[in-house]
Amino acid sequence: MDRESRLIYFYFWIFGLINNVLYVVILSAAADIVGPNLPKSLVLLADILPAFLIKLVAPFFIHKIAYRHRVWSLILFSCLGMFLVSFRRLAVCLTGIVLASLSSGFGEVTFLQLTHIYKQTGLNGWSSGTGGAGLAGSGVYMLFTSVLKVPVKMSLLIFSILPFGFLLYFQLDGSEHDRVSENDDYEPFLNFEEMNPDEGSAPQGAYSIAKRNTISKLAHHFVKTCSKLNKLTIPFMLPLTTVYLFEYLINQAVSPTLLFPLDQKGMPFFFHKYRDIYVTYGTLYQLGVFISRSTASLFRMRKLYFLSMLQGINFMLSVFQSWDYVLKTPWPIMALIFYEGFLGGASYVNTFLNILEKLPPKEREFGLGSVSIADSFGVLIAAVIGLVLEPTLCKHQVEDNRPWCTLE
Repeated sequence: MDRESRLIYFYFWIFGLINNVLYVVILSAAADIVGPNLPKSLVLLADILPAFLIKLVAPFFIHKIAYRHRVWSLILFSCLGMFLVSFRRLAVCLTGIVLASLSSGFGEVTFLQLTHIYKQTGLNGWSSGTGGAGLAGSGVYMLFTSVLKVPVKMSLLIFSILPFGFLLYFQLDGSEHDRVSENDDYEPFLNFEEMNPDEGSAPQGAYSIAKRNTISKLAHHFVKTCSKLNKLTIPFMLPLTTVYLFEYLINQAVSPTLLFPLDQKGMPFFFHKYRDIYVTYGTLYQLGVFISRSTASLFRMRKLYFLSMLQGINFMLSVFQSWDYVLKTPWPIMALIFYEGFLGGASYVNTFLNILEKLPPKEREFGLGSVSIADSFGVLIAAVIGLVLEPTLCKHQVEDNRPWCTLE
């Protein structure tokens, strides 16, 4: 790898790290944000719904926004979002989560589209960086709050300065800063103001024709975009959605109930409270994600549905443990969580590598940006299901004389 390729890899690694680290920190802090009496999926829902919505509508307009404008908006929304998240009032905190989520979703579409220009080097750097974000976010948050006993508010505020790292974008080729997407393959809309009959520039008939023509162009663009999205659904989007559905059901709905008595022998020394178990699970999950996303170039997986099946098995095993309390020690569960993260990371990076390999060059930029809808959609479904699943599991555990899920 030459010097230029190493720099591109490094920059995209940083972009992936920063874009995802706030998302991970918020999920790691879910137990601190909502406490033991509310489902953690409430935080997941606020953390993923805005990102999903921005990804859903992005294919219809993002090609009109220059990359430099996108980067500045990411910095603004991320910093403001994390500042608000640090407040302990739930309403203010959720508002900050929404802003951070919008930034994360928009950032993922933006930088995945940029990998169309910088090819596999950029994609490998981005994927590894997003994996590193999970490890850094959950690991540092666990270090701050569980080991060093830094207050939650201060820990969250520290992360709010990271988005300024997006400024490294301007170290890339300067010709890209004002560039818009290559997907703008239709004619620009007519200018209504130039044909407004009130200004005497055109007769009423000409204005009506222009308006109908513009509506027709909008409809044509909408149908064409939906058709392009439909072609991506079966080979790429559906397997990625199912993997993320299962893994986030485990992470946010089941793992908060995979608890053990703190006073029993063989427990890790840093398990002081039950929330420490949840934070540790998050760190192990992100470690698995980081390893798989960083080694995808060595271990390629082209059968994406196989990963979906394996993740579904993990979900069933975790629910069985939560319901029947088969294993009495946390160590096998910690290994399962790590393995679950490894599968999730492998599914993510291999999906986008398959897009680079299989799609024609003219369709890659659109495909890379649009398929990111799939993982958010899976997480969104998991968040909705988790609002019911976690309380159901916790209620059963209390009735089974295992009240740990109601304790801090």
